[in-house]
Amino acid sequence: SAAEGKIGQATSDLKAAEEAKEQLKQDLASHEASRADAKAALAEATALREKEAAVYAKDSSEHKTNVAALGKAVGALEKGMTGFLQTSAGAKLRQLTVDMDLSAADRDIMSAFLSEGASQGYAPASGQIVGILNQMKDTMEKDLADMTAAEEAAIKNFEELSAAKTKEIEAGGAAIEAKTERKGKVGLLIVELKETLDDTSKAMADDKKFLEDLEKNCATKQQEWEARSRTRADELLAIAETIKLLNDDDALELFKKTLPSPSLLQVKVG
Repeated sequence: SAAEGKIGQATSDLKAAEEAKEQLKQDLASHEASRADAKAALAEATALREKEAAVYAKDSSEHKTNVAALGKAVGALEKGMTGFLQTSAGAKLRQLTVDMDLSAADRDIMSAFLSEGASQGYAPASGQIVGILNQMKDTMEKDLADMTAAEEAAIKNFEELSAAKTKEIEAGGAAIEAKTERKGKVGLLIVELKETLDDTSKAMADDKKFLEDLEKNCATKQQEWEARSRTRADELLAIAETIKLLNDDDALELFKKTLPSPSLLQVKVG
């Protein structure tokens, strides 16, 4: 019937809608987890970048200060001036001699110069101290250049990562929004389909009951009609038999005998 067809279609649609809703639920959980992971990765990368930037700022500042100190020391020594050894520049030079990776011979020469140069004077003709200082300056400048290049590469990598994670977060957010909306619509569809199934099932049950009652009533009416038909047939049979009886000659004579005579009828009339 049409109702059964409608129920079958609604049941099929309901199953598909419930499966779609479950799939959307799983998709949303996946999108939310992915977005959370992307946010966590971006936050971790940002914290690391900030830490690296702080280290670079500190180290590059120190290297620039050291390069400047070495440059001043070379310039002063080339002019035969050793007075700077008594200043903060001299203290910085002493620190670099200890901290930097120098050969044992160069370290000994620098140590002797730093401890005796101020009192005994400096012989620029040897060129050893200036050579060592220039080498130290070149090393420091190369370290600073490498450090700066590494920082620039780190900045570029972070920006690329940040852009990718931001795009991933935005895409995840858009997917979550779209599928949340779709899930809501599917939920409404499920409610409507369940109502349709319920209403159609009730209507079909009512129709079946009506048909059953109708069939029952029809059967009763049929029985009543058959009973009336039998009674009518019996009545017709009785009438036919009566007529047959009256048409019989003996019955007619008997009937005439039971009637009053014409003379009696005349007397009564007169």
